[in-house]
Amino acid sequence: MTYENLDAELVNALLDDGRASLRSLAEDLDVSVTTVSNHLSDLEEEGVIEGFTPRLNYDALGFDVTAVIQLKVEGDALPDITDRLRDFEQMTNVYEVTGDYDVIAIGRFRDTDEMNDQIKALLTDPDINESNTSIVLNAVTENEQFELALEGD
Repeated sequence: MTYENLDAELVNALLDDGRASLRSLAEDLDVSVTTVSNHLSDLEEEGVIEGFTPRLNYDALGFDVTAVIQLKVEGDALPDITDRLRDFEQMTNVYEVTGDYDVIAIGRFRDTDEMNDQIKALLTDPDINESNTSIVLNAVTENEQFELALEGD
């Protein structure tokens, strides 16, 4: 086997089964366990792979409300606001964005009362000028990752 696409094939194999053993990955990719281990270490050092974590089904855990929160923020306060949002454990994603709003945060909550409390806590901050919250009715796709294209395909 050529190693031309090995890193992409390794990443794709891990996307398919993040719990795969080095031995099974080596067998699937037709390389040695040492080669897989070395390439995996390199991918981690380069920041391509940022760890191995389980995917949680928040609905199954009772977090039935997903909210998309958009905030307009005083310009110089943006880092403080995003840090605060990151510290709220139920905010699963926080983005600085272009457009009408400065920040978009995605939060998971047990119910609308819990969501409301979190939003009210945010809105007491004088650096937040405006907010808009949307409740997700149906998650069509979430936390999806895509396979890497292989050279020559």
